[in-house]
Amino acid sequence: LDHKGSRAMKAKSALYKKGLATRTRTMGKKHVAKRHGSTDKFSLQQQQFVTEYAWGVFWSRKDLAPKIRSLVTLAMITALGKDDELRGHILGALNNGATPEEIMGVFHHATVYCGFPAANGAVRAGAAVFKELGIVK
Repeated sequence: LDHKGSRAMKAKSALYKKGLATRTRTMGKKHVAKRHGSTDKFSLQQQQFVTEYAWGVFWSRKDLAPKIRSLVTLAMITALGKDDELRGHILGALNNGATPEEIMGVFHHATVYCGFPAANGAVRAGAAVFKELGIVK
């Protein structure tokens, strides 16, 4: 890898291409462009890894429908308290066919298993995303 860009990303392995297609379909072009927009070699390495393995291997599996995979991901991110990852995955869940009610249902259910602080943060993130998109007032 170098600062001009990843030679491996330029080569675009089949796994990378598959992952990029899945990631773009779920997260949207704007999100993917932002993540791949970094110019430092360490961030580029991470984005290549995430695109190939998280998206090319796991998100591309056929054992769970994309909507279910998104809802499960929201539950796990809530459990981990990774609010910085929630906003993007809320959009991804919507792109994969989840409704705002289903997304909030996951967050409300997380209250029992993850605790109020984690679920409260997730609900706030969901409400903010829905408001930005004009889904709720």
